[in-house]
Amino acid sequence: MSVKLGEIVPNFSADSTQGQMDFHKWLEGSWAILFSHPADYTPVCTTELGRVQALSQEFTKRGIKLAALSCDSTESHHGWIKDILAYNNLKEFSYPIIADPDREIATLYGMLDPDERDAAGIPLTCRAVFVVGPDKRLKLSILYPATTGRNFDEIIRVVDSLQLTATRKVATPVDWKNGGSCMVVPSVKQEDVAGLFPKGVKVHNVPSGKVYLRTTPQPE
Repeated sequence: MSVKLGEIVPNFSADSTQGQMDFHKWLEGSWAILFSHPADYTPVCTTELGRVQALSQEFTKRGIKLAALSCDSTESHHGWIKDILAYNNLKEFSYPIIADPDREIATLYGMLDPDERDAAGIPLTCRAVFVVGPDKRLKLSILYPATTGRNFDEIIRVVDSLQLTATRKVATPVDWKNGGSCMVVPSVKQEDVAGLFPKGVKVHNVPSGKVYLRTTPQPE
């Protein structure tokens, strides 16, 4: 099974480094990121979870809860956290790592990587990212192979776009960054533009003559 965009994400109960977790209760109407890694005590994962901790205040500013997951035990997670702290020169580790040794959650969310297996030949979790909205619906998912570490600055950029476009009638163009110009969505009628976008809208002329490329400063 895998989760589709716009669906309510499956609930689960599991042990974690911060105790037993009921995922839907833990969400509590917040934005959240659930991200998996292939295994504890592996090099790329050690850099990734350290980077997320280093960026934790950026996620907190955006109202984002964080939770990691792999197929290892909670005991393994606790031991590995010491290595994460040491390698990344960190003083604390503030978000939970979920234990999924039976792969129940990984199967439920479609996280298993058929090319990465443990010593027993059982598939491990890939580098999955799930951004969940306050309505418990999936807003974005990304799957990376084990050999490619994630760029969490890009994930923050995506979160900024998701949170902006959830409440404003804009879309964010290629390479957009927070504070940059946005595109007015096609569903906005031209006669409604002035009332919706007091900072002004620029219509870009194109050979087709169609009025669909409209930019505006990022709404407040």
